[in-house]
Amino acid sequence: MTTLLPAAYEISADSARIDNALVHQWLSQDAYWARDRSREKQDRAIAGSLNFGVYERSSGAQVGYARVVTDHADFAWLCDVYISPHVRGKGIGTALVTAVRDHLAPYSLRRVLLATADAHAVYSKIGFAPLEAPERWMTLGSQ
Repeated sequence: MTTLLPAAYEISADSARIDNALVHQWLSQDAYWARDRSREKQDRAIAGSLNFGVYERSSGAQVGYARVVTDHADFAWLCDVYISPHVRGKGIGTALVTAVRDHLAPYSLRRVLLATADAHAVYSKIGFAPLEAPERWMTLGSQ
């Protein structure tokens, strides 16, 4: 599946382009899964992950973000997917996750996981499906 990103935007996996302060603001103030996450913790998460940003071509302003934790061999966890409210509804989130999926494809990972409370339709368009056997999975830490 190819999802076209609107021409006014571009996606980059260059971590140097990530606006850490903006990403922290988005996630700690507006994302149910990361509310109140400290800036120090967010910076460590960015430093230890594969990061993707969506940028306006004209201004270079960041309008979206996604983070992947992976061993580049067997497993990846897609997390912290966020699109700025002022550009939602344009297909940018779908294009971002598609770009992440395509970036990971050459690694032939056995599993790419994510968790969502409200965006199942977005992810299912890209090929994500509920776990066949979620009872096998366990967690350590807070939920």
